[in-house]
Amino acid sequence: MKIITYNVNGVRAALKKGLLDWLRSANPDILCMQEVKAAPEQIDLDLFKALGYDHIYWYPAQKKGYSGTAVFSKIEPNCVGLGCGIAPYDDEGRIINLFFPQFTLMNVYFPSGSSGELRQAFKFQWLNDYYNYVQTFKKENPRLIICGDINICHQPIDIHNPVSNKRSSGFLPAEREWLTSFLNCGFIDAFRFFNKEPHHYTWWSNIYNSRAKNLGWRIDYFLVSENLRENLERSVILKDAVHSDHCPVLLEVNV
Repeated sequence: MKIITYNVNGVRAALKKGLLDWLRSANPDILCMQEVKAAPEQIDLDLFKALGYDHIYWYPAQKKGYSGTAVFSKIEPNCVGLGCGIAPYDDEGRIINLFFPQFTLMNVYFPSGSSGELRQAFKFQWLNDYYNYVQTFKKENPRLIICGDINICHQPIDIHNPVSNKRSSGFLPAEREWLTSFLNCGFIDAFRFFNKEPHHYTWWSNIYNSRAKNLGWRIDYFLVSENLRENLERSVILKDAVHSDHCPVLLEVNV
């Protein structure tokens, strides 16, 4: 099974940049989007259904043009859950859960704290609440694949300049420690499971020609429960997709 996670930074803008042609070529079984910045009625969903994505699940933010997640699947899940039951996060459309017979897939968009102290405080609260949410969730859904924009670079290898960014949201010591703790509670960083090399990023600033210079951050992940370790086949960053300031990440899993 091929699953792709992609922060599209506005699905309407991405569609104008050739997203459908790319999707036709990439041909995942499931595409998880974050930061769709749209409601489903603002998109011609038939364009996706024509590519075989008959099962579409959309969780927009209440604030128009902001946040939101969506999933496009060729495989029908047993059921789907929207949100985590915590209003401030659900108001921003941050989690979609898909329950398949072999595993559960969670598409998630973590908050960013880069806009200032209030949102950084919101992000820290999210990290605490999300950790507790997942610990409870995985008791009933132990074969869990989490994908999405985590908005944290885990290690110095995951960011182009760890020294100058040590006080930047997304690379703060407390955020990195949180991700270490989360992984230690039974998850695998799928990309790093296969690739230990530097200079692999999933997001680049729109200034200073950062993408062309590969001055990036790796903040988009597949976090896979340990009991699926033997099912992992491949995970790669699809850096040539240019519909967003992020690029997609692919996971291939034998389930």
